[in-house]
Amino acid sequence: MKILVFGNEYRNEFPTEVKTFFDSLRNAGAEIHFERAFGEKLCQTWGLNLNNISLFSETQDADIALSFGGDGTLLHTAGMIREREIPILGINFGHLGFLTDVNNNELENLAETLVSGCFETDKRITLKTTTSDGRTFYSLNELTVHKQVISSIINIETRLNGEILNIYHADGLIVSTPTGSTAYSLSVGGPILMPNSHNLIIAPVASHSLNDRPIVIPDDSVIELSISSRNGKYLLSNDNESAMMSCTTTLRMERAPFSVRIIRMSGHSFIQTLKERLYWGIDNRS
Repeated sequence: MKILVFGNEYRNEFPTEVKTFFDSLRNAGAEIHFERAFGEKLCQTWGLNLNNISLFSETQDADIALSFGGDGTLLHTAGMIREREIPILGINFGHLGFLTDVNNNELENLAETLVSGCFETDKRITLKTTTSDGRTFYSLNELTVHKQVISSIINIETRLNGEILNIYHADGLIVSTPTGSTAYSLSVGGPILMPNSHNLIIAPVASHSLNDRPIVIPDDSVIELSISSRNGKYLLSNDNESAMMSCTTTLRMERAPFSVRIIRMSGHSFIQTLKERLYWGIDNRS
């Protein structure tokens, strides 16, 4: 079994349980390749020589990818893997860790479970955004356009399958996948979608109209955005990266031809994660 390992290299330390986990994987015959920055961090933490570990190549295929960190690290991992559709297991060393399936205190028997293949995978929709100047972005969570000037709004003409849906006058607009429905979209009043839903969410950020509300659309829709602003620019945010854009640049958004495969351990469920990490349905009344 070949395993790719990604992680948050900005974390100050990693417990010895992590090293024991990697040793268990090697003892079970796994071939492990580390992303360079994370591998350097682990070598520094444990006093190892970088020459003694294998490093990940961006063209490399594998059976599993491991993401050590929080949701941001998993989004980074998904961006590195993209169309290869290697199953990703998130191991939470962050705060909320909503996308991660395993906590850092559950490593003891994890190596045996992974090598034996005793897990399931969920296919998650990925959003593809093509810009009129030839760039392409892929989003597991969402793509957002924001105003760049604090004191003014932007105008976002939104077309759905060629027909004008709305012209939003707002601070921004979010186009979210079901995976991203528990992220930024949720914070502006968007609905929670089950991960296997075949839908997308369009949600305005601080709209200047009381009539604008988040809308759920089929994931086979084509969304086109044309943005105008006072200074002729807007900010595009795509999962864990961003870019300043000219208002002459339009966006075309549609479902990508590949999915991101997220590993789910036996007995774990999305509803369980909602309850444990977002306190879904918890009644705090005394």
